[in-house]
Amino acid sequence: MTDNVPVRCPACRREQSFTPPAFPCACGAPVTLPVLRDGSPEELSHRTWENLWVAVNCPSCGRQGHWPRPELGCDCGAVVRVPVAAAPPAGPGASAGPGGPAVRRPAFRPVTIRTARDAVTAAAQYLKWLGFHSLRPSEDRAVSGVDLYGTGVVAQVDPTTRPTGLRDIECLWLNGLHKSAMSVFFSLAGYAREARARADALHLPLFIMDLTGTPQPVNDPADVLIRMGPPDG
Repeated sequence: MTDNVPVRCPACRREQSFTPPAFPCACGAPVTLPVLRDGSPEELSHRTWENLWVAVNCPSCGRQGHWPRPELGCDCGAVVRVPVAAAPPAGPGASAGPGGPAVRRPAFRPVTIRTARDAVTAAAQYLKWLGFHSLRPSEDRAVSGVDLYGTGVVAQVDPTTRPTGLRDIECLWLNGLHKSAMSVFFSLAGYAREARARADALHLPLFIMDLTGTPQPVNDPADVLIRMGPPDG
């Protein structure tokens, strides 16, 4: 169980109890953000894509991921950024985790993610690397909830800082069913427990991405897709 951490609002000086958030690593272990008890919280006045994220290593597998920086809403109205012990930048030879694909492929070239559009581009590049063809962006994303279409595949990319929910998984699966295509989901902040369970039941591959732009598998269907490629590939 994660211990609460006292956080003092820099605006009103009121102290509140804060529970450090945890996110799912690609290896399956939870990564609890290491909040600094003796750090100095800052009042957040402006968000940018870069300052939304913090690099933290998984205590189980050592993989470095970029996760949403924790924030606390104070009763005085201020939004407080809670300090976290960030990991040093990963070197160029850092391991991407255990295991590897059975299908022979060249090394994947990631697309650095700075914007939501970059996240969609990174997902498209990864799907091409897996073996899908004719990837194109959706023209009706707001209506369909699909970001990418390709031969035999539909994909959605969630670039927000909240874990992807159950409804998003079910909507994407229905889109895939309608198109007779495989549905693949990419998320930057992981998945809610119900979403993960439903995706497993529907055999829908789930991937997480950090700001380096390299997706990592979250469930067994994603592992199978990496090893075997598209069903008709």
